[in-house]
Amino acid sequence: MTPAHSIWSPLRLPAFRGLWASSGIYFIGNAMQAMAASWLMVELTGSSFLAALVQTAVFLPMFLLSLPSGVLADTTDRRRLILSALSVQAATVILLALLVLAGVAGPVTLLFFTFAAGCCTALFSPAWNSTVADTIPREDLPQAITAMSMAWNGARALGPALAGLVFAQLGAGWVFALAVASGLVMMQAIRRWPPKPHPQSRLPAERLWAGTLSGLRFARHSQIILAQLLRTMAYSGSGAALWALLPVIGQQQLGLGAAGFGLLMACLGTGAVAAGLVLGRVRARFGLEALVGACCLIFAAVMAVAALVRIPLVVYAALVIGGAAWMAVMSTFNTATQTSAPPWVRSRAAALHTLSALGSFAIGSAFWGAVSGVAGIPVALCIAAVCMALGPLLARRFPLRMGEVGEVTPGTPWQELFVEAEPNPEDGPVAVEIGYRVHEREAAEFLNVVTLLRAPRRRDGATFWRIYRDLGDSSRYVERFIVTSWAEYLHQRARATMADQALEARVREFLVPGEPITMQHYIAER
Repeated sequence: MTPAHSIWSPLRLPAFRGLWASSGIYFIGNAMQAMAASWLMVELTGSSFLAALVQTAVFLPMFLLSLPSGVLADTTDRRRLILSALSVQAATVILLALLVLAGVAGPVTLLFFTFAAGCCTALFSPAWNSTVADTIPREDLPQAITAMSMAWNGARALGPALAGLVFAQLGAGWVFALAVASGLVMMQAIRRWPPKPHPQSRLPAERLWAGTLSGLRFARHSQIILAQLLRTMAYSGSGAALWALLPVIGQQQLGLGAAGFGLLMACLGTGAVAAGLVLGRVRARFGLEALVGACCLIFAAVMAVAALVRIPLVVYAALVIGGAAWMAVMSTFNTATQTSAPPWVRSRAAALHTLSALGSFAIGSAFWGAVSGVAGIPVALCIAAVCMALGPLLARRFPLRMGEVGEVTPGTPWQELFVEAEPNPEDGPVAVEIGYRVHEREAAEFLNVVTLLRAPRRRDGATFWRIYRDLGDSSRYVERFIVTSWAEYLHQRARATMADQALEARVREFLVPGEPITMQHYIAER
């Protein structure tokens, strides 16, 4: 395995190694907490729907808060954000542990506190992801993401197994207490290796709502990011059936107790960790689409085995293979997303990946739980398996690829604004017109190239874009786009990448020699 594809490459760096180790401990605590909550719900109610809702309570906050959290991570003090969220989470889980130990925690209480703890995780996750990414060079990012995925999936193997033992011996309350301790370890790690401060900027600070819209606009008009997010949603929503129904599968179909359920989860996590050791080499050899397509079919087969087989050893073996397939696909989607986002929106891109993965997971968990309540567990899992097997068909419309260096490296922004006096940052909307004079014989090719500017203009802030031909001069064309405010226009200019500027250079090649580009700015008055 070459160094670029070695899982050990990022682990040679002390800061990454420390954050990675503390993440693993925190993930174990979270996995223990989720397992204990799921099994406690089964013991309290015996309902497959309510057991599935525990997974929804764990992951739904990601759907609700990931993008605003990504904006905060891109625009505020990440160290303070992470430590504040971890502190509130620790207090929340301590209170839940006390209520469970006192024997007064019912199904509603369990769901509420699980949801509250999930909100805290959602608030700091984008900031944590970008903090980890800052500790390594770009070429190590794919393997760093794989290493973090291994830590997370290893925790899903070890955490439930430990939780099952503690649950059986001491009860759910002590499992929650151990989860609090894992959060304290993560707090210490962020104090030891704090995130890099954001670069100083003269631009107006982005506000929460505007930053949220910017992140959504970027994803909508970036073909690379949009494809990855949609593929993630489809995969996670289908695969949620197995994860959500696993407690009921263990109890009702395999006759297992809490320790047996922990072993089922451990098998999934073990397969995921094993896959991480070779994922870089396999991905480099076979490519993204071949890897994702094969793993979709494998995970579909594993869901069918879980639906139809009643022999625990067979199900255990299938889950090991399924865990490897799950990790390979989700890590590939995550890597493709994070390597395709420029620095100004990196945390928001990571948040959107989390939103797509865990939001669809939360909704899928509730959906498949409802289906199982009506049609039974085997039917729900078989339907989900069919949906998973059809997932690779999305590749034709939404292909996957990694972002190139030029697509994420900031370019040199224009220095000349071509305005007599700058308006106030909140003034707007702002209309920008850029004039080009080209030879008529090259007009068709010019239009094909200049139209490619639509995506970066819209992606970086424009709400409207169009190219016009001057009816009084057939050789003159005007590019016109609108931005919501002067502050947003300044941000748009600063967001241009090297690839964007290379595209603008291609457009300038069509200009009539000696004819400069003209630029006009207009501010809305009424």
